[in-house]
Amino acid sequence: MEFIDYYKILGLDKNASQDDIKKAYRKLARKHHPDLNPNDKEAHKKFQQINEANEVLSDPAKRKKYDQYGKDWQHADEFEKAKQHQQERGYTSGGDFGGSGFGGNFSSEDFSSGDFSDFFNTMFGGTAGGDSRSRRQAQFKGQDFNADMTITLREAYTTHKRTFTINDKNVRITVPAGIAEGQTIKLKGYGAPGVNGGPAGDLYITFHIEEDAIFKRLGDDLYTTVDLDLYTAVLGGEKMIDTINGKVKLKINPETQNGTKTRLKGKGFPVYKEEGKSGDLFVTWNIKIPTGLTEKQKALFREISQS
Repeated sequence: MEFIDYYKILGLDKNASQDDIKKAYRKLARKHHPDLNPNDKEAHKKFQQINEANEVLSDPAKRKKYDQYGKDWQHADEFEKAKQHQQERGYTSGGDFGGSGFGGNFSSEDFSSGDFSDFFNTMFGGTAGGDSRSRRQAQFKGQDFNADMTITLREAYTTHKRTFTINDKNVRITVPAGIAEGQTIKLKGYGAPGVNGGPAGDLYITFHIEEDAIFKRLGDDLYTTVDLDLYTAVLGGEKMIDTINGKVKLKINPETQNGTKTRLKGKGFPVYKEEGKSGDLFVTWNIKIPTGLTEKQKALFREISQS
């Protein structure tokens, strides 16, 4: 029968405080809890080891005895009896091993002495946690769920409702306008049920925005390219274009060059959860060279080029 290093099991050193022990136990017990790892024998074994380590280190009396005798645990009872004999004969002793077990919120499920190692039962006589009636089952938050949702750019432009099914349960959510690619929103309590009456986990939804055929989004701004005929580009005029939420008429300056950008303030994408604020729309003009010219039209261009 080998010595068991309870500090190592909890990932702590011997100077760990009671608060350190409590935090380490809570973190590891949740990770390896059988209810969160069904049919995982290794997790169940690990959970028993964590529970045993906590049983000893969270109880000041047990921890003191464990620290005092260490690897001489096989002779602990002999030392205890000798100490008691000294006390009965009036000698002073180096400590008191009395005290009750740790039975607070961070105790795990009730375990019988058979669930503890031979090392524990030999050193502590198979007693776990003092009065078992005072022990409480640990409550753990349920597992979080993660989901992906794909929407179009135009759907992301407006606040709208979405309904989907997770674990046979219909969930209806509101998607705020301006949601971004890769952005995650949290729905509290829509994850797995809690353990031993603990709170349910949460649902995290990550959004993916499909590319649009007309508009490209960068942050809260939109970009689009619009064809412009050569005659309007040279002489100036007006051009009706599409924005993401309707049409607008733009004035074209004479001699507009290919690749020229026009900015439409406030015609971009709505800013996430900032009512009334939007980015801008940037229009790049693509000058189209006419094709199928008549001989007369070609002659006019030759005349212009020679002037």
